[in-house]
Amino acid sequence: MLHWIIPATDTCSELVECYWFIEKATDTDSSFPKLNPDPCAHLIITPNSYSYSSDEGAISGQGSHFLCAHQSTFELDHCKAFTHLGVKFRTGAPYELSENNEHFTALDQVIELSVNDLLSISDEDQRQMYALARSDKTQCVAMLERYLQPWLARSKSDQHSKLVSKVCDELQHVSISELASQLFCSQRTIERSFRRVTGLTLKQYQAMTKLELMLEHLYQKSPADIDWVDIAFEFSFSDQPHLIRYLKNQIGTTPKKYVVNRGFTIDIYGAVSSHE
Repeated sequence: MLHWIIPATDTCSELVECYWFIEKATDTDSSFPKLNPDPCAHLIITPNSYSYSSDEGAISGQGSHFLCAHQSTFELDHCKAFTHLGVKFRTGAPYELSENNEHFTALDQVIELSVNDLLSISDEDQRQMYALARSDKTQCVAMLERYLQPWLARSKSDQHSKLVSKVCDELQHVSISELASQLFCSQRTIERSFRRVTGLTLKQYQAMTKLELMLEHLYQKSPADIDWVDIAFEFSFSDQPHLIRYLKNQIGTTPKKYVVNRGFTIDIYGAVSSHE
């Protein structure tokens, strides 16, 4: 399986976090990786079919699509060979792009779309990007950004999206309770703008980012080296049972089973690295 991830260049980095590519050349009997909750949306350029399953049901379709920010854990069907080229947007970016498609700001949705119309790109140029993704990822990203720039240039920010951008930056260093003093506005204003732009509460957003950091940390360790008491302390849980309940609620299985099965999301969606 071929896969890579590259940060966006300065040209597009205000709205785009990174680009990713994954290609599976052959079919397999069973391949159902998990896609954990994510506050970021993704534009996925692909000629193949797709399927996302959760406790609420399954969403399937054919071709390129927009994966909205999601609180649900999705199970992907990767049994068939496929080629996916992805754009991972920054939290709140779909709000600034929503003039083009208001559905982009929905949660837990997968929106089928024509990337030919959205980016004014031909089928032939899409095939060229896939070829570059296999041979020269830097050139692939350069080509993709040329097509993205006109669309991104039509984005519109406002006081709410600007505040959310500051909030996301600040939450890397301070707690939710400290935001008001750091940003010189009321907690209520912050909460309201954040919900308006992302569809999420601050606590929901923080839980998603905390989960991703924890899974990255776990992935870097072998199962034998994981000390759950230390993990609980490092990620500010009161005790090990609290951590276990949290992870079981978030990923639908016990931490030990998760680590053994290595059901992590691969580099593919700009998240935790893994192998299927």
